[in-house]
Amino acid sequence: MKFGQQLRSSIIREYQWYYIDYNGLKDELKSASGDVVPVTTPDAKANADDPKGKAAATQPTERRREWTEDDETRFVKKLEMELDKVHTKQQVKAREITRRIVVSEKEVESVVNRLNERGPQEPGPSEEEFILLEEVLSDIIADVHDLSKFVQLNYTGFYKIIKKHDKMTNWHLKPAFDARLKAKPFYKENYDASVVQLSKLYNLVRTRGNPVKGDSAAGGSQGSFVRNTTKYWVHPDNVTELKLVILKHLPVLVFNASKEFEPEDSAITSIYYDNPDTWELYEGRLKKSEGAEAIRLRWYGGMQSENIFVERKTHREDWTGEKSVKARFSLKEKNVNAYMRGELLPAAIFEKARKEGKKPKKQIDEDERLAAEVQYSVLKHGYRPVCRSFYNRTAFQLPADARVRISLDTELTMIREDNLDGVRRSGDNWRRMDIGVDYPFSQLPPKDVARFPYAILEVKLQTQLGQEPPEWVRQLISSHLVEAVPKFSKFIHGVACLFPGRIHLLPFWMPQMDVDIRKPVSHDFGIQHRLEHSTTTTTSDEEEEEEEDDDDYDSDKDDFPRPAAPAAAAAAAGARSIATEGEPSAAAPGATGRRGDGALDVEDQTTTDAIAAAAATTSNGDYIYYSDDEYDDNDRLEEARRLGGWTYYSTLASVKGSEFAHHTLEALQWLVPYPRAERIPRREAQERLFGPGEVQTKKFKAPPGTKIYVPVRVEPKVYFAAERTFLGWLEYSIYVGAVAVTLLNFSASPTSASFIVAGIFTLLAVLSICYSVAIYLYRSAAIRNRRNVKYYDRWGPSALCAALFVSVIINFVVEGRSREYW
Repeated sequence: MKFGQQLRSSIIREYQWYYIDYNGLKDELKSASGDVVPVTTPDAKANADDPKGKAAATQPTERRREWTEDDETRFVKKLEMELDKVHTKQQVKAREITRRIVVSEKEVESVVNRLNERGPQEPGPSEEEFILLEEVLSDIIADVHDLSKFVQLNYTGFYKIIKKHDKMTNWHLKPAFDARLKAKPFYKENYDASVVQLSKLYNLVRTRGNPVKGDSAAGGSQGSFVRNTTKYWVHPDNVTELKLVILKHLPVLVFNASKEFEPEDSAITSIYYDNPDTWELYEGRLKKSEGAEAIRLRWYGGMQSENIFVERKTHREDWTGEKSVKARFSLKEKNVNAYMRGELLPAAIFEKARKEGKKPKKQIDEDERLAAEVQYSVLKHGYRPVCRSFYNRTAFQLPADARVRISLDTELTMIREDNLDGVRRSGDNWRRMDIGVDYPFSQLPPKDVARFPYAILEVKLQTQLGQEPPEWVRQLISSHLVEAVPKFSKFIHGVACLFPGRIHLLPFWMPQMDVDIRKPVSHDFGIQHRLEHSTTTTTSDEEEEEEEDDDDYDSDKDDFPRPAAPAAAAAAAGARSIATEGEPSAAAPGATGRRGDGALDVEDQTTTDAIAAAAATTSNGDYIYYSDDEYDDNDRLEEARRLGGWTYYSTLASVKGSEFAHHTLEALQWLVPYPRAERIPRREAQERLFGPGEVQTKKFKAPPGTKIYVPVRVEPKVYFAAERTFLGWLEYSIYVGAVAVTLLNFSASPTSASFIVAGIFTLLAVLSICYSVAIYLYRSAAIRNRRNVKYYDRWGPSALCAALFVSVIINFVVEGRSREYW
């Protein structure tokens, strides 16, 4: 969709006179006052591939005036007026929302106090009062949503018009206007504090003054519960709306209600360890191998935090019957270096805790054992800090109620912590000290930082077996606001982005990073006023013609720092929008994670016992290889060339032989007459999703020497199935060999013909045994290495049956001739 059309169709009535005058600015660009210069039309340039088109392209087909300094001054003046208009409206509306929240807070407190202080015979607040307050708060929530959409649309409009200006005039206005945007940063307003206030007030009103109370870290008994965790990506444009939708059902989880909310309170930072020579922890977590570990150091808030949590996550396969575990213990920041270097022993760490006796002895013993195991692994395997993850988390949950927990991580950033390239980032310290929680970390060089373009939503459902999740949760995860990404990992993504030249395996979601995850509204779900405020206008034919030279609204990468949403300041750049035919981007349930905690952390303090559920799209969360057919043979040659010797020559022969066989088969297929496929007209649903134009398909290709893991289920019973198949082939081969022995040794009058037939059966039995052994070894290796191969045998049984049939016919013919039947 063109941006001009998107702007006209997304106007909210309250803001209709305050949007950027996009068409007026476009007209300014077309009204240059300089000398007339010849230019060529895009059509002539597009036809320059052929000689005639090339000749036509050299002929001027359009005349345009040159852009002068007076034109630039006039355009900049109008652009400044539009920026001031948008910024003023945003500031006025933001202050209005703040005042309305303050007034509503007083009204809610008044009603709740009347409820709590009433006497035994005194009537409390009526139901109508609570309904009225709920409607007022709903309108404020809708206003916050409308303001976020207003800000996002105008920011995109300024970006688009600046890009069009630089393209049409060859005057580069973007750097200068970027400074003007920073002076009037209407897109950087942060409303997280307002979201927390609205959540508290709405929860009071929704529960009629009786909110759920209890320890936010309490999860109750988990023995009869199953906890499913699903991860989703959320586009920055949908972050604010998503928060507002969730807070109408769950309150924001606040751990210290007496303290005023500060942006730093939601910051979470983790340092991940690995061996940069082998990347064994990275590959183990990527492959989801049995016993795969992840070791990280985590703290909450700013760099001044004294409590550092040492965590170890251990993956367990489903078939083992054990649960994946995340265990942790607390350590003072001043002791981290000594502990990680082995100078401070675990016994000394917990000596004070043993003397004080505040914790149970069993808990202290478990923590000390964990500390000893982590320290031993770090020292033995040479684990070092490799990357850091930073994000701001907003958690939604009822205190002491773990049935539904939702967390939203925004401004996710991965940062290098290593010294591999000679740059002393962390030095001898366990973390680098030149950064804190100052997103977007603009002081860092581009090679040291990877800003994730989306927010991460985690939906954790803890329901009884056979119980359905709440209806609003099902609508949320199937809406246009989220995109399911099973088994997404911040550690895996950080290593894959920051060390592309040092790893050989990529996570399965990397191809999706270049695909815009925004989707059309699938059903009536989201934030709305009681009365519809938005208007959709139609466009005339003349307006449509003017839009033909406009940039696609969803097709370009943003060069400005993208605002994401008012609730998240200056989020990362958006991704290129590429629609894939046959994949309408419907949200699907993701995979689930499991953990059992020794010490509950701030963002995961609701359960100590959870069982993983399979991803609906893949039936499991296991990771195995793509088959080799998914990769170019040049990758194999590149790997073999580095090794050299016999490996290279054998790979070269294999690749060239495969190419020759493939081309020969293609030629033979064209010689055989068979029905050819015809192009099917596009369905109406696809027209609505992707428009009438040609659908572009982009296939991600991993760099040479790397492969991609995808989630595919490999059942444990495949091991037994492979063994049963092997035994079946052996049994059949014995039967064929027995026939050969019978023909050779128990014939009444042995002849040369019977000897030949027996030899054929013997050869068939030997070939069958060799083939079954080769297939069994191949399948066993594939299962053991979790390779995505074809575990069924398409040609083997057919070839064996055909050979057996031919052998029987030969035996029949030879025996008939020996008995002179023909």
